[in-house]
Amino acid sequence: MTTSVGPTPPIGNPPAASPLRRVLVRALLSDWFVLWLSLAYFAVLVPFLPTLALPANLANLLSNAWPLLVVALGQTFVMTIGGIDLSQGAVIGLTSTLGAALIATAGPPEVLSKAPIWGLLISEGGGVVAGQVWLGVLAMLIAGALVGLVNGTLIAWLSMPPFMVTLVSMITIGAFAIWLTQSENIRNLPEGYVALGKGDLVSIYLGDKDRSDIPRRELHTLIGQAAVIATALAVALHLLLERTAFGRQVVAVGANRRAAEIAGVPVKRTIVLVFVLSALCATVGALLYSARLEAGRPTLGEGSFLLDVIGATVIGGTSLFGGKGRVIWTVFGVIFFVLLSNSLNLMNLSSFHIDMVKGGVILAAALLDVARTQVLRGST
Repeated sequence: MTTSVGPTPPIGNPPAASPLRRVLVRALLSDWFVLWLSLAYFAVLVPFLPTLALPANLANLLSNAWPLLVVALGQTFVMTIGGIDLSQGAVIGLTSTLGAALIATAGPPEVLSKAPIWGLLISEGGGVVAGQVWLGVLAMLIAGALVGLVNGTLIAWLSMPPFMVTLVSMITIGAFAIWLTQSENIRNLPEGYVALGKGDLVSIYLGDKDRSDIPRRELHTLIGQAAVIATALAVALHLLLERTAFGRQVVAVGANRRAAEIAGVPVKRTIVLVFVLSALCATVGALLYSARLEAGRPTLGEGSFLLDVIGATVIGGTSLFGGKGRVIWTVFGVIFFVLLSNSLNLMNLSSFHIDMVKGGVILAAALLDVARTQVLRGST
């Protein structure tokens, strides 16, 4: 005789999450979280820093955002596969110097005569393709792609750690760029090249006063050629990551490389292509930065630049552990990071204090990534 046993009644129901907790969890997991955070940060600071909301300052914010966004997009792909690219700053210095040397319309011998590139890439009459902007840009892209190819090959085929490979690249390429010009800047760039970084499509005029209290008018760019280049690249990479097989492969490699290999994903090829893409993004960033500054600088990507790139990417939500990254997150991360940097400068803080605050914010973003991961695991 068998006795049917019914289901064991639950001892107690788990406590329901409070409405406030549900709202916080939903906000934490939202793709728009960093954008709302940026708007809240802006709203809180404006009463204390009115300069932050001035049209001239907002135009300056946008001009700082476009080159940073371009470089951070490449870092997003690298972090999504679980890596990091420390060589982007060095690529910027090398390619900006190379491009400027090739297309400069004149070369001052008193500045560059002792540089190894004098007489080879540039002379008093200018670069070897003086004024040919498209040839200079093409050479920059090829040089950047070669750096990314070397990095990716060493990482994918020799299983070397991305941190070590790109650290060596950063040191070696950075030193090579400085040696090429003996740490001198290359100026006299063609107007067509400068327009890529400073050319405007939509501008506004703002009344201003000089020291004599005589009204004058200044032109402030709202939408320039740099904005078009950065936006077009962001849209293209968003589609690449979200709508293509390559994008799915990038996420799969970052989530679980071994499982991706078993599933037939071309892991090594994907890694190489991602590092090439990162170097190409750094090269486009070099173009925008050097065009804006009207000079090729071998030290252009040094200092805290790499901190800004990684910070903007991590703050946006791209995981340091790989397997999770989106272009829209990086866009919002760049907005927040540029706003943060601008507000800290308006507070007249020293560079040391600014870097300390940025480091703390990046740490907070890493902790936020951990919190998001735990929330997702708890909801499954």
